[in-house]
Amino acid sequence: MVVHGGAGSWRAEHRDRALGGVQRAVDAGHAVLDQGGDALGAVQAAVIVLEDDPIFNAGRGAVLDECGAILHDASLMRGTDRAAGAVAAITGIRNPVKAARAVLDEGRHVMLVGDQASAFAREQGLATESDDWFRTEERTEQRGNTVGAVALDVHGGVAAATSTGGTSRKHPGRAGDSSLIAAGTWACDATVAISCTGDGEAIIRTALAHEIDALMRHAGLPLAAAAQRALDQLGPFGTGGLIAVGADGSVAAPFTTAGMPRAWRIGRNPTIAAIDA
Repeated sequence: MVVHGGAGSWRAEHRDRALGGVQRAVDAGHAVLDQGGDALGAVQAAVIVLEDDPIFNAGRGAVLDECGAILHDASLMRGTDRAAGAVAAITGIRNPVKAARAVLDEGRHVMLVGDQASAFAREQGLATESDDWFRTEERTEQRGNTVGAVALDVHGGVAAATSTGGTSRKHPGRAGDSSLIAAGTWACDATVAISCTGDGEAIIRTALAHEIDALMRHAGLPLAAAAQRALDQLGPFGTGGLIAVGADGSVAAPFTTAGMPRAWRIGRNPTIAAIDA
């Protein structure tokens, strides 16, 4: 079980809170795995914890767009059958990752956007919150960071989930990489599960998550080498990071920014968390 709280620049006064947040998230996801749950349920549980924590740019505490509004993107993917669900530019849904899961579970589409996506989530009975609940003083002052989780379950299944409030002062119609399968999120049981973070437009332009899968599948690279090569290719376009868990249980979490809060737990071993390189 691996989670991240976003690649970027983290203020000194926020670092301990971010580390505590990713630790709680990885423990929540690992608890699902420990009870025999699947990887998809584990990544969803982990991301819910991160969405509810206002230190992260996802769910509560998301950054504001250029009109001062709060819009959320999220996606998740199951590696067993490559089932995926995603939402973009939704409002008022407490946990956007649950909205993405509802899209996946319905099975009719992969992605819903805007007001109609928000309406769909409400029709599914998902919890809502007022704009004031999402809005925090911290997020009016700083650029936020995407969150995500990846997991490998006892059955050999992998899954990935990513959630964000997007880029600070973004255009209200913008959909970022966190809502796009193959850019910000990817999972396939034969190879790897990945959640990306960083400059969204750069991640989209390089199809970062799927590039790692392609390097493993077609070039035969091990996970660490594939992740680093894909991240190196991101360099001309922007900065970022990612977390990944391979079908063989290998883990990678490279980044090119000043920091990336992340935590992981493997089997019965204790949770480990870090923010610096």
